[in-house]
Amino acid sequence: MTTVIAGAVVLSILLTIQAAYTLYITVYTWDRPDAYERAKAPDVFRMPVKSFTVLLPARHEEEVIQDTIEKVVRARYPQRLVETFVVCESGDKGTIAKAQEKITSLKNQGISNVRLLVFDDLPINKPHGLNFGLQSSKNDVVTIFDAEDEIHADIFNVVNTVMLDENVRVVQCGVQLMNFNSSWFSTLNVLEYFFWFKSRLHYHAQMGMIPLGGNTVFFAREVLAQIGGWDEHNLTEDADVGIRISTTKEKVRVVYDDRYVTKEETPPTLGQFIRQRTRWSQGFFQTLRKGDWKRLPTLPQRLLASYTLGFPAIQALLALYIPVSIWMMFTAKTPVPVAMVLLLPFYFLLAHYVVSVVGLYEFTDAHGLNPSSMTWLVMLVSYVPYQWVLGYAALRAALRELKGQSNWEKTAHVGAHRKAA
Repeated sequence: MTTVIAGAVVLSILLTIQAAYTLYITVYTWDRPDAYERAKAPDVFRMPVKSFTVLLPARHEEEVIQDTIEKVVRARYPQRLVETFVVCESGDKGTIAKAQEKITSLKNQGISNVRLLVFDDLPINKPHGLNFGLQSSKNDVVTIFDAEDEIHADIFNVVNTVMLDENVRVVQCGVQLMNFNSSWFSTLNVLEYFFWFKSRLHYHAQMGMIPLGGNTVFFAREVLAQIGGWDEHNLTEDADVGIRISTTKEKVRVVYDDRYVTKEETPPTLGQFIRQRTRWSQGFFQTLRKGDWKRLPTLPQRLLASYTLGFPAIQALLALYIPVSIWMMFTAKTPVPVAMVLLLPFYFLLAHYVVSVVGLYEFTDAHGLNPSSMTWLVMLVSYVPYQWVLGYAALRAALRELKGQSNWEKTAHVGAHRKAA
């Protein structure tokens, strides 16, 4: 028992340090008003100059693809400067039919800057679709929107202005889940995105090591050509491409402004959520094992990369630690100082919860949404189970990676964020 207690004390201290660091980067922009201001979108737009290629990779997205195409073509930016490619796999007859139906309808309205690109080779996944679409792109800037995305009409104006004013070639704009009250886990999932895009990515950009998001990220086409596009065997091609770009010392500008976020939805079921987080965790493990992060110029960047990519392992460890800690509270007799050390991770878990509640009200106020008087209580009751789910997904990802299973477990989309809006 003494050895177990000693091990638990060491683990408790390590998890406390990790939790404190995570809390720090979670509120990074709130602690720095100058960083908070720099993150905002410009208030005055420049004359449209940059031309954009929009890649819309879609698979089994019959329910949402037409609305997304509509949002893109109705953006407030000259149509002659925007080309949109809907990229599908040849066997996905349903999405192809819906996309083609929408493209034909738009042509009848005089809008001809949308094309359907269909590939019939392996692998059938998002990065392969992106590389396939990239081959046809000719415009200055390449961007990705997911098939369910609700983009802001001025997003191209925002990026055009930032790129011209700040002479940057990669811009990551904000993505925000919206349907915070759809399920017991949706509020916490929404707030993860809120803090990730509004604060944590700014810290990563400042450090020069940034795992980019999977959409609403804008690349000068020559940047993608320089690094060879997306890794078609990586389940988090977005994080991977961001790290490879970071190794070239390319500056990345992160824009988070509540007015211009791209709106998305939480997974519709717990099973879908677990599969999504499994894919993300496994992709992080793949990127960690791949080792491109070792080419980052500085030691702090490499440490941040290894911590970020290894974070799913920490989530799995935390999920295992919580029940063991609870068991020890009732079965192990320890000196008071030892018991206090064992409880330290719980104090930080509570601090994270309090920050999340504050974030909930800032998020809902920014988007004109109204949380119920019981939302904070639902968050409290579900907070630890949510961590267990994340830990389970990380463990599942590790097992899949060990078994060599790397098939793409797709997340279903039903347009719940549009209903929430």
